[in-house]
Amino acid sequence: MKLLSILIFSAMLAGCASTPPMPLSPERALYDDAAFSKPADMITPAQIFALTPEMKAYAEKIRQRGQIAERHQALYRALYERDKLQLEYDSAMTRTASQAFEARTGNCLSLVIMTAAFARELGLDVKYQRLTSEDTWSRSGSLYFSSGHVNLVLGRDGEKVPTLFDRSRAVVIDFLPPPDAEMMPTVVISENRIVAMFMNNRAAETMVQGKLDDAYWWARAAIENDPAFMLGYNTLATVYQRHGDLAQADRTLRFAHQHEPLNTVILFNLSELSAAMGRTEDAARFKAELAALEPYPPFYFFNQGQQAMKDGDYQKARSMFVREVQRAPYYHEFHFWLAKAAFELGDLKEADKHMRLALMNSTTRSDSDIYAGKLANLRLYEARVRLRP
Repeated sequence: MKLLSILIFSAMLAGCASTPPMPLSPERALYDDAAFSKPADMITPAQIFALTPEMKAYAEKIRQRGQIAERHQALYRALYERDKLQLEYDSAMTRTASQAFEARTGNCLSLVIMTAAFARELGLDVKYQRLTSEDTWSRSGSLYFSSGHVNLVLGRDGEKVPTLFDRSRAVVIDFLPPPDAEMMPTVVISENRIVAMFMNNRAAETMVQGKLDDAYWWARAAIENDPAFMLGYNTLATVYQRHGDLAQADRTLRFAHQHEPLNTVILFNLSELSAAMGRTEDAARFKAELAALEPYPPFYFFNQGQQAMKDGDYQKARSMFVREVQRAPYYHEFHFWLAKAAFELGDLKEADKHMRLALMNSTTRSDSDIYAGKLANLRLYEARVRLRP
């Protein structure tokens, strides 16, 4: 499940015995409401999970199916079986429950929220889980995003989700499980954290669109709903930095770093911000801490590969992109650039393979259309090459 969090490099959830306890209330001294106009379309947590009349009618159909099969199993089948709701994955935006149902599509967080809304309507107990495996990453222009993975567990009618998982009494709903997901450790998270993730996603998405006012209020809402969600403060700091308020960005990042000193997202942003503010000693210290935790941050080899492409060194470019694919085998852009390097080297078979993988792993309809077009052009070129005398 893709949960966006504004960053420069990947997040690592960690703690330390010497760190202060997580805040129980928002650090409102870090807000600057007067500097940002509040958008009219902000929504409440209740609206995120709200069901439309059409959704309630669909829930009633599931309830009737539950007379034969138990309701948690009936909901599972209604969401998963292709002849039922026919949901599609699309990471272009984070939708509310009603938006995901209407579009029949959403990113994983949207689909978890929609499922939880239906479960609540059916009287089922819900437990949210976050997989504690290493996050994946993606980018949009100059912004990089860390992506965690969450799923949910549905209990049987009238029963709480058991502490020890029992397939006869609970069912896991996971819309885009990573390989070996069942073997990965999980941690239970609150609905407040889910809401904070939703708000933080919206902040990231509006920031990509250049809407800093909207991004500020979404990041602020994420913190209000879960003051211990440090990536919300990281996003808020990124808004300040893009708004030109470096001092406020610095205060916000230092607050987050104080509570999560091993978070590589925050560390990288602190090192870059300190350098921009002329604090060379601080920048060097943060970079050294980051290097100790993560010698080769996400996109490190990718950036080297892109530079090699510009230099015309396609062998080096291919080797760099291969290293990124080995670290993140399901990220479409790495496969796309590996295909480009292979094409430049005349290896059409490898180019075709990785263009197909870019298409298969794309997470938005627009990316899928782009890769499908490029794959078609590549195969047309391959056909022409075969016809040459």
